Amino acid sequence: MDRRPETLCKLERMRAALSHEDPDRVPISDFYWGGFLSRWRQELGLLDDADPYAYYDLDWIVTTPNMDPWIRPFETIRETDSEVVVRTGFGAVIRKVFEVPMPEWLSWEIDSLEKLEAAEFDDPTDSRRFVAAGDNQIAGVGDGFARNSPAWVESVKALRPDIPVYGSMIEVAECLTRLVGQASALLWMGLEPERMARVVRRIGEHYAACASAAMDAASGLLDGFVIWGDVAYARAMLFSPAYWREHFRPCVRAIIEAAHARGLPVIYHGCGNVKPILPDLIEIGLDAYNPLEVKAGLDVVELRQEFGHRLAFCGNSDVRVWESGDEAAIRREVLRKLNAAKGGGLIFQSDHSVTSGVSGRTYDFIVNLVREHGRYPLQLGDHDEPV
Repeated sequence: MDRRPETLCKLERMRAALSHEDPDRVPISDFYWGGFLSRWRQELGLLDDADPYAYYDLDWIVTTPNMDPWIRPFETIRETDSEVVVRTGFGAVIRKVFEVPMPEWLSWEIDSLEKLEAAEFDDPTDSRRFVAAGDNQIAGVGDGFARNSPAWVESVKALRPDIPVYGSMIEVAECLTRLVGQASALLWMGLEPERMARVVRRIGEHYAACASAAMDAASGLLDGFVIWGDVAYARAMLFSPAYWREHFRPCVRAIIEAAHARGLPVIYHGCGNVKPILPDLIEIGLDAYNPLEVKAGLDVVELRQEFGHRLAFCGNSDVRVWESGDEAAIRREVLRKLNAAKGGGLIFQSDHSVTSGVSGRTYDFIVNLVREHGRYPLQLGDHDEPV
């Protein structure tokens, strides 16, 4: 499958950044809300199918296979012109109001620890996860709503000529949020830590196997891999770092090792303040961390000063500043964060995703700033800081 020369340049740019070498310029990409995409197209006078990855010739994109524990079509419980309520392959009943960015979880089939302990998931190597179209919760119910998502491997093949393509897999915490709800998961961890530890280990083994199966199904088509795993909130982790180290870390390590065995770099996406476990992630070989939320107290320049080039970073540009539309403030924010790219090790992105509060013209301004000032050797002027 032929790849454009520009795509090969992007691959080398990503490789250099993740290897802590100076690329030609700082790589840039992001995740986009549907509301932002509509606003961006309208404000820039673009076609209805215009895509920022293609329009800006961005440097990487993430794709998601079917991660549902049970591979099955959505069960439609209620549907109107303004919303839909479905039961998914996670056994979750979800209400999606089409004009609201995020869905609402209403209930879960697994509503007790006993049911969770007894649950048996579909085979992680089931080919329907990778080579068949169909409903799945993570691709279908989120910022948007979609039925019969395309076959994952076909999506990878379609994107690959134009942009580096990363596969992805959830880890245990992400599964539990969708499978039983975060409140129940945390309550059961507190009340029955040993029983939950056994559940965590079993689910972790399942998703590590799913990740390996996805990489094998893609058969050399991937350029990297993302692990999705929210284990923290704005102030701290959702549970103790010690509990994470003992019970959650093995799954993350297994996925990293499986990716590295296939020559794929790994980016972990986890919201909140995860600073207590960054040394652990470095120890088990993680290549880069995303999104490094500013509102959780994380600062990529300070992290570079503390951790040096033991870990690459992806994100951390404060989307709240972007939403302000204040070009002077945005310029300060963008150029200061580029300090973390000295010696490589930074992929420029927002500190989570580009929201509908960001104007299309503002995002255009940001991309051009990074393209202008993110060339090596970096020239950051008054915003230069030692790292």
